[in-house]
Amino acid sequence: MRGGKLAYAILIVAVLVSAFPFYWTVVAASRSNADLAQVPPALLPGPNLFKNFEAVVEEADIGKALLNSLIVSGSVTLGTVLCCTLAGFAFAKLRFRGRGALLGITVGTMMIPPQLGVIPLFMLIAELQWVNQLQAVILPGLVSAFGVFFMRQYLVQSLPDELIEAARVDGASTARIFWSIVVPIARPGMAVLGLLTFMAAWNDFFWPVVALSSSEPTVQVALRQLGGGYVNDQSVIMAGTLLGTLPVLLVFGLLGRQIVGGIMQGAVKG
Repeated sequence: MRGGKLAYAILIVAVLVSAFPFYWTVVAASRSNADLAQVPPALLPGPNLFKNFEAVVEEADIGKALLNSLIVSGSVTLGTVLCCTLAGFAFAKLRFRGRGALLGITVGTMMIPPQLGVIPLFMLIAELQWVNQLQAVILPGLVSAFGVFFMRQYLVQSLPDELIEAARVDGASTARIFWSIVVPIARPGMAVLGLLTFMAAWNDFFWPVVALSSSEPTVQVALRQLGGGYVNDQSVIMAGTLLGTLPVLLVFGLLGRQIVGGIMQGAVKG
């Protein structure tokens, strides 16, 4: 199938609209605060990009923040992918009492605003003396209801019951079935869930700003320290935002094609 001129025009407009916020971040990060206050504003990158990067490093411990965000996002991603794949396999293919009720409760938790759990969660980490420690941000995010539901739906469609029955006949245990059969089939779905989880954990601000302080920040908490003064320096803030965005773009650039290719391959095989 070949797209017509109208289809290409719509796609070009969609790409430009989607890419403009990132382009404006680059422009703002390379300009001065006075340039951004001009009317009309400058639309081309300026010469102050590295100067603003230096200001970011001076005003916030951005190196430590990037490392902390990498630790938090990586740990949350690995834990979520593993736990949600295990739970999704159980809900999709295993038979046990109360399976439907447990799945309903799990999906129902998605309707509860996460802000309602902040106070009891903070009381819990305070009791455990985890305040201003990275495990206070990592452990609450190791499992997500969306991830469980996502992997359950993926395995229902992609994992034939005949494979599990054949493995049972050969004497394979449930653990062996999971590692030898389920994981290879579920890799495309796990990759998608991993990318979504990494992006959400990297960009999370609300809970890290509650549980952590400026001495042990993630990237989003560190950005709060930028551009202070009587007039906020928007160019420095945008330079810090650009630094915090680049790792996510790098991960997506490295894994995006493999993820899309895996999804399409799984869909064709299914």
